[in-house]
Amino acid sequence: MGTLWNVRKAAVIGAGVMGAAIAAHLANVGIPCLLLDLEGLAAKGIARLKETKPSPLYEAEFVARIRPGDLDRDLALLSECDWVIEAVSEKLEIKHSVWRRIDSAWRPGMIVSSNTSGLSINEVTSVCSESCRRHAMVTHFFNPPRYMKLLEIIPCEDTDPRVVEDVALFCRQRLGKGVVKAKDTPNFIANRIGTYAMLVTLQAMEKHGLTVDEVDAVTGPLIGRPKSATFRTLDLVGLDTFLHVCRNVRENVADPLEAAAFSAPAIIEELVAKGWLGEKSGGGFYRKNIAAKGKDRIQVLDPGTMAYVARSKVSSPALEAAKMAAGTTEKLQALLAAADHDRLAAFARDVLEATLCYSAEKLGEIADTAIDIDEAMRWGFNWEQGPFETWDALGLAETVSRLEGRGIAVPTPIAAMLNKDSTSFYARRSGSLFYYSQGQYKSVQEQPEELSLRSLRDRGKTIFAGDGARLIDLGDEVACLEFHSPHNAIGPGVLSAIRQASEEVNRNWRGLVLANEGRNFCVGANLMLLLMEAENGEWEEIELIIREFQTSMKSLRVMPRPVVAAPHRMTLGGGVEACLPADRILFSAETYFGLVETGVGLVPAGGGCLAAAVMAQERAEMAGLDDVTAPISQLFETIAMGKVSESGFHAKRLGYWRSGDGVVIREESRIAEAKSAVLELDRRGYAVPLPDRNVIVGGREAATVLKLGVSSMKRSGYISDHDVLIATKLAEVLTGGDVPAGATVREQHLLDLEREAFLSLCGQPLTQSRMRHMLATGQPLRN
Repeated sequence: MGTLWNVRKAAVIGAGVMGAAIAAHLANVGIPCLLLDLEGLAAKGIARLKETKPSPLYEAEFVARIRPGDLDRDLALLSECDWVIEAVSEKLEIKHSVWRRIDSAWRPGMIVSSNTSGLSINEVTSVCSESCRRHAMVTHFFNPPRYMKLLEIIPCEDTDPRVVEDVALFCRQRLGKGVVKAKDTPNFIANRIGTYAMLVTLQAMEKHGLTVDEVDAVTGPLIGRPKSATFRTLDLVGLDTFLHVCRNVRENVADPLEAAAFSAPAIIEELVAKGWLGEKSGGGFYRKNIAAKGKDRIQVLDPGTMAYVARSKVSSPALEAAKMAAGTTEKLQALLAAADHDRLAAFARDVLEATLCYSAEKLGEIADTAIDIDEAMRWGFNWEQGPFETWDALGLAETVSRLEGRGIAVPTPIAAMLNKDSTSFYARRSGSLFYYSQGQYKSVQEQPEELSLRSLRDRGKTIFAGDGARLIDLGDEVACLEFHSPHNAIGPGVLSAIRQASEEVNRNWRGLVLANEGRNFCVGANLMLLLMEAENGEWEEIELIIREFQTSMKSLRVMPRPVVAAPHRMTLGGGVEACLPADRILFSAETYFGLVETGVGLVPAGGGCLAAAVMAQERAEMAGLDDVTAPISQLFETIAMGKVSESGFHAKRLGYWRSGDGVVIREESRIAEAKSAVLELDRRGYAVPLPDRNVIVGGREAATVLKLGVSSMKRSGYISDHDVLIATKLAEVLTGGDVPAGATVREQHLLDLEREAFLSLCGQPLTQSRMRHMLATGQPLRN
């Protein structure tokens, strides 16, 4: 699907944290951007982008697409821009001053938007001409713009509806955003609901006498919210910013009861008065005690004494039951079931019910549909379920019965639904999703450039389902292998499914996509299984596992049909080794890709070292080099240090990139793009790969060069003796073992070296310690 509007050049006015980050994301997707502010500020904003962590840029070099300018001197340059985004201070008089200037420079066709987080766009644009207002709206990026999916679009009364559609389509397709259309009400959708949810949490905390630790133990993943829960989130947002958001609603809603609900909590007023604003000031509800170590380094505020104290472990029977439950819905049900006899569960019930009721009462006022509100909360606040998805999960009738039993008024929209015998906001019929709106169920329109594996499964498109993976028909004779093991880790079930899929696709299909819709593509191999076998001395069993791993990955490489991998987010260790045999990799923009086996005391042994040697040979040939030492050195450093890409683009800088690989910005398009790539490779006439390639390696001479670098790092104190052992074995595998420089070896020779090095390291006590530490903490151990 094409777009009616294209941005060849954009401008952002305001080089603060948010404005500069918006400019960075425009640069990320290839749009040249003018960044304007008062003299010197734009250049400072750009310089700050280079230092910010996590980086607002997919690649550091993309900052060159941003040009600094002076708002007074360079205002006329706006006429060159297709889109101008105002991102100045959240004060109406300042915005009016900027919008008068924009109006003076406006030309036909230029779209102008404000990045306000809650001010009325009708008030903001009241100083502009009608022609400018017809092309004006709010485009509210959530912070940080690169990482947060939500973009709220709010038109003013005069905005041309076609312009709104053009901007929404562009932001979805080009910027990869989840676009939600909101109404011009205070704080729009996500901040309105999210702020209310935090306020009722603070009220319930006081009612039940809970500590900060207790509140955050309940209001995180246990109820489908981020790990930052309530108070860590407030610290990240900034307590002064939170007060500003509360004030904006309080001063702009007509209902005095609702205004009172947005009254600023005394504890936050007190903290702001002290200058304890959260992370940006060094402390808020949490702070770091630099003198302490480990877990004791983070201290928590005791609101009763206003002193920072050590964190405490929180537990109750209800919490433990919820932790054992399988998913968000089951965890919520476990908590609510204990609400009559467990104070933490009672607290959770009060927070959930108040949030659900408020969301239902705002339906129609802040957004037209439940799906708009749910998407805003999932994309803007990282909730696992939006409020109306939660109504469905807990049951409308059951929740209403619980509310009535406690004397709580049932929201009008909920009562109206039940009166029409409608018992859910969402329904799935024949694989399609429907949502309830204005008395009837409406279909969620699927975009032609998107493919949903869940929808395909619901439509009966599963070809086979194994233990850990399934094969799905994507249409046009292309299949998709979808991992579904815990954390998508690769174990025996996934390996078996890979081999079965290779045989099935070879017989009956045009090609294969490797993709899934899990939180991460694949976190690696099943480390727990390997550790158990190593601790029991089951060396033959470990060797068999590695042989199966290598055989499975090779079955992908030698399949006489094209294979395209489409990884996303964490793609580590064995996940990388599953991608590298593919003919093409289409990275999601947010792909964190790396062979990280050294972090657990091992080397890649599922074909990762073989793939690195092959890539080094190809790069040497392309560069006209006589040997592979230079390209293999880069890959050796990447693998030995366990480097992980900071984006799909950054994978290229680390060396994980082949001709034809690419990056997909819009996450929802990733699988459809991969399918298209398979069909393209098939149409070109796919050449069947050789079953056992010849590989030119660096041999003993290249290994010596790599080992000299390792020795230098050891002398400098950067690595341990065990690091030296691991790196030495890695160097020997990557360079082909004890062979002369430029020797040609068979790929099976490199696979054998991988396996032998892996097995020898598995027997090392220090490696087993690293494996145990990773499983226990999720962090590497350098011993």
